[in-house]
Amino acid sequence: MHKDLLDNTLAAFDKANACDPNMEIYKGKEIPRELLYGQRMSEELSMFVSAPSVHLQLAARAQHIERWQSPRSDYPDGRSGYKKWRSQLYLFHAQRAGEIMQAQGYDQDDIDRVRFLIQKRQMKTDQESQTLEDTVCLVFLRHYIEAFALKHSQEKLIGIIQKTWNKMSENGHQAALKINFSEKIFSLLQKSLQ
Repeated sequence: MHKDLLDNTLAAFDKANACDPNMEIYKGKEIPRELLYGQRMSEELSMFVSAPSVHLQLAARAQHIERWQSPRSDYPDGRSGYKKWRSQLYLFHAQRAGEIMQAQGYDQDDIDRVRFLIQKRQMKTDQESQTLEDTVCLVFLRHYIEAFALKHSQEKLIGIIQKTWNKMSENGHQAALKINFSEKIFSLLQKSLQ
């Protein structure tokens, strides 16, 4: 597969995510939240895997594509509402990634593979699905756990860390343990893993 096609498609994903009205401050600048998230996913993937496939690179960047268009608030409160929202999101992200890939000139087999990965299919048996999930978890632990810690009780945080850890492979665990956590988060991590 041609490198220009990959680069153009990643840029098209970024262009879509740059429309996110939700902003995050990063290095003193306001950046659309999902644009930043997609770039963090690509960066994390390249640190985690030495030569990720084109499919994996595309799925990582499109992981949250246009997420703001399907807000959590559109679904009922509670666990079942959350689960419904999440499963609909996987379909939405897969659909949007496929549409953008098609517009860029990818064939149906490539589109189907990326959609398969974004939908987290066969995580425990498909190596790339697991690698994508590891990358999602690593991005959460590296970039988002601190903000989560400000909003949730220690008990809830320990549960979140345990759930995150259980989704990861042994390679993911090894990579997570190399993250430079704050003392507070590192001690929470230790408690969670006891």
